[in-house]
Amino acid sequence: MNIYFDNAATTKLDKRVLEEMIPFMVENYGNPSSIHKHGREVKASVENSRNKIADILGVTPGEIFFTSGGTEADNTFIINAIYSRKIKTAITSKIEHHAVLHTLEDLEQKNVIKILYVNIDSNGHIDYTHLEELISSHPKSLISLMHGNNEIGNITDIERVAQICNTNDSIFHSDTVQTIGHFNMNLSSNIIHSIVGSAHKFHGPKGIGFMYINNKIKIPPYIIGGSQERNMRGGTENVSGIIGLSKALEITIEEKDKTKKRIENLKFNMIDMLKRNVKNLIFNGDCENPKKSLFHVLSLSIPKIEDKQMFLFNLDINKISVSAGSACSSGSSKNSHVLEELKLKDNHSPVRISFSKLNTMEEVNYVVEKIVELQKIS
Repeated sequence: MNIYFDNAATTKLDKRVLEEMIPFMVENYGNPSSIHKHGREVKASVENSRNKIADILGVTPGEIFFTSGGTEADNTFIINAIYSRKIKTAITSKIEHHAVLHTLEDLEQKNVIKILYVNIDSNGHIDYTHLEELISSHPKSLISLMHGNNEIGNITDIERVAQICNTNDSIFHSDTVQTIGHFNMNLSSNIIHSIVGSAHKFHGPKGIGFMYINNKIKIPPYIIGGSQERNMRGGTENVSGIIGLSKALEITIEEKDKTKKRIENLKFNMIDMLKRNVKNLIFNGDCENPKKSLFHVLSLSIPKIEDKQMFLFNLDINKISVSAGSACSSGSSKNSHVLEELKLKDNHSPVRISFSKLNTMEEVNYVVEKIVELQKIS
């Protein structure tokens, strides 16, 4: 039995998505920028995909731009909004994804902006009162706060943040990579200026994502070299990826309620079994609260583990794929910046278990059994 519980890092490609993509790898191979028949047909399919995504989000197709993924989308909006609008202050939290944090830190090191960090509580939730104080005292700032934390699963009330930003003439960007497809996201009545998505987080292909930019916000392109994406991103479009992205999102939204119910059942059964079998277990973030946490992410810290990497290695030997935190930091020798902010105990081993619609209760039982077994011999 090979068990994959690292779906916050990436998900398995849905076969229905692959079937939709294959014709654009083999038969419909035209360049969408070409004016001949081959190009026009492909261009029409790309625009149809854009329309589907826009309809799901309640926005106009002209506000959707395709990228290589969430990181490029975060970089594009943050950097170019700050430079083009001469923004001097950015407000964020210390537990954001590095695609946001490292981008802002780089700009601060270049003396372009000053970063202000909103307070977070012991569970990793932002302090909205402090956020409002920061924004009201620094209007015309850029605020970047993720919707769902990729490591601990905490959910930020982005509608509330958007209201605070709009009251203070500030721009609000949210990394929504972990929530696109998993949550209802109708932006028609909610002025969030920019969000991003990445297909491989909801059973689509890797290497394709998108950014939504509210049509009231105009920024220059980040990648220059062509007039693709209405002059917002140079380079020939990843056509099969775009087709796969829209199909994956369409399927995920259609099956959302059924998937959520299934995964929540797995997650809360696992929580219950772990509580009964592992003493002094710590659940990171607010994962036991279904209203404040992503239903597909469970972050926990196993006690009395001296060699944290060895614990994960032993799980791997037992054919269980999980992570300690963000996959983007897996090559680093440093501890997770998110868990460090939550002041994780040194003798606890962090484990992030993230579910998908493909996981089963049999897998949950096996994983709990092995965690208990390995914790006792560590």
